[in-house]
Amino acid sequence: MQKVRDIAEKIILREGGYVNDPDDPGGATKYGVTIHTMRRLGLDLDGNGVVDAADVRRLTRDQAIEIFLKQYYDRPRIGELPEALRASVFDMYVNAGGNAVKILQRLLNQMEHPVTVDGVLGPQTLAAAHRAANAAPNHIADAYGIARRNYYFALADRRAASRKYARTRAGGKGGWIKRAEEFISPRYHLSAEEFQERISAWG
Repeated sequence: MQKVRDIAEKIILREGGYVNDPDDPGGATKYGVTIHTMRRLGLDLDGNGVVDAADVRRLTRDQAIEIFLKQYYDRPRIGELPEALRASVFDMYVNAGGNAVKILQRLLNQMEHPVTVDGVLGPQTLAAAHRAANAAPNHIADAYGIARRNYYFALADRRAASRKYARTRAGGKGGWIKRAEEFISPRYHLSAEEFQERISAWG
């Protein structure tokens, strides 16, 4: 079993350092912690009474990890999911908030474990997730990872500005797709040809 702090450390590596990409709705971000999250938590790190990009720059790795553990693991109850799902849902929660849970809930409905798609890990969703994991213990993690990948593709389909996160400048798999496939068995990774076919409509 992976320790949750080790999972958080790996998320830090995936997220990287400070960025403030105008195409990213998250705004100024460091280690995956957005300025919006810091404002919600009141993290005025320079003490000037305003939470702004300068505070995001000051954020340390340890502070980011503590935010992950409290806000993106404990608060949404990720630790109550089946072990096979925890790392991927935790990683996606840092990346996409409650959409990480909605992806799971839609998947559970597809697997005939009916739940409400509300982005909340309540008793209904947690029970359904455990039933699904017990029914398909060797497949649940792959199924969620593939659903994540499809979510990223759908975002890029709808919003051209987001395609740079799914496709590199050279035309290969971008960070979003590689990130999703870290949690998918290699046999379900898209080949270069399959990837190109999937994004062919983007031009």
